[in-house]
Amino acid sequence: MKYIGAHVSAAGGVENAPKNAAAIGAKAFALFTKNQRQWKAKPLSPKSIEAVRLNLEESCIRREHVLPHDSYLINLGTPEEEKWERACNAFLDEARRVEQLGLKLLNFHPGSHLRKISEEDCLQRIAEAMNRVLAETTAVSLVIENTAGQGSNVGYRFEHLARLIELSKYPDRVGVCIDTCHAFAAGYDLRTRESYGRVMGDFDRIIGSDKLMGAHINDAKSEIGSRVDRHHSLGEGNLGMESFRQLMKDPRFDDIPIVLETIDPEKWSEEIRLLYDLQDS
Repeated sequence: MKYIGAHVSAAGGVENAPKNAAAIGAKAFALFTKNQRQWKAKPLSPKSIEAVRLNLEESCIRREHVLPHDSYLINLGTPEEEKWERACNAFLDEARRVEQLGLKLLNFHPGSHLRKISEEDCLQRIAEAMNRVLAETTAVSLVIENTAGQGSNVGYRFEHLARLIELSKYPDRVGVCIDTCHAFAAGYDLRTRESYGRVMGDFDRIIGSDKLMGAHINDAKSEIGSRVDRHHSLGEGNLGMESFRQLMKDPRFDDIPIVLETIDPEKWSEEIRLLYDLQDS
């Protein structure tokens, strides 16, 4: 079964995110547990933590179908030691907030080498940060999001994601989130049944379908292989509806959070219904 939602607002408190998800007919959702543009935030209050639990129950959304995202400020691949330590500490705080809320997953962009070190050295630094966070937490799993490869970002090849899992001391608590726009911009062609099958066959071979823990469903304004990250509404970009039809029929994506990050929140309810309809088309 597919569980579809969107990256909803947590304005006014994280406890509002389940309500916002339910309002658009979501069975899954993503959120930021703090302001994603700031390094520090107030600790979560016991009242907010309990309200999240109650609102999830009321919304009939299971904890394993919530995909929190970390701050955009965090770069676990930076070669600059002081900035790396700051990023690690912020990432650990994000993981602890997820655990406090009783959630299971923390989605993150792997990081950037800033053109100062090699991709392999960057991956080594990211893995070291991941290992540190996993050693200091107990329940959260880290979900690495593939990137478009824009700028100096790593994570745009399946091999990068597989390498991070290989370097982990806690591989059972590491997985992957596929972003369709990012994959397309990185050169993975999902537009036809045949090309979709080849891409996902490569995913199985290089990473393994058991490591798929989440998905971001976005059309793309950017061209294939452009390494430019530009999301679009479903059916309005260069990916086209066939890619989403194939994904919705793909059992690899059963029982994981499938999250819209498309550009018009007013269309999310419609897009959620559209994706469910594609299962039967």
